[in-house]
Amino acid sequence: MRKRKGYTVYTILTTLAEEAALAAIVLLGLPLLGINIPWWGLVLMMAAVAACSYITYWLCQRTLHKEAIVGPETMIGAKGKATCQIAPEGYVRVEGELWKAVSAGISVDVGEEVIVVGRDELTLVVTLLTEDDKSTYNYS
Repeated sequence: MRKRKGYTVYTILTTLAEEAALAAIVLLGLPLLGINIPWWGLVLMMAAVAACSYITYWLCQRTLHKEAIVGPETMIGAKGKATCQIAPEGYVRVEGELWKAVSAGISVDVGEEVIVVGRDELTLVVTLLTEDDKSTYNYS
């Protein structure tokens, strides 16, 4: 919850800075160029900036606080297919994403089904999928 509060404070401060910059431009900068905008025009522009900031905040805070669905931390046990030969390094498609992979001591050919048994930073460690596991998995 602490992170959400910090993000909210940051968002409010940046929105106030945007509003101040808009007011400075309309009240000080544009008159120097001979452009005069009425006060109600400034109010409308500031309301539009505030609405845009609120919508952006609402969309982003929901996204920032979601649990990871796909990523290295959720990959162990996932199944996929080799997109190139893995001997010892190559690439696999797991849950619709392409990942760098190393084989666990075996050579894996293109199109063979694999299962993730570990990871090393952003590289997945894979081994061939057994016949029992193949019947229960659909590829995306």
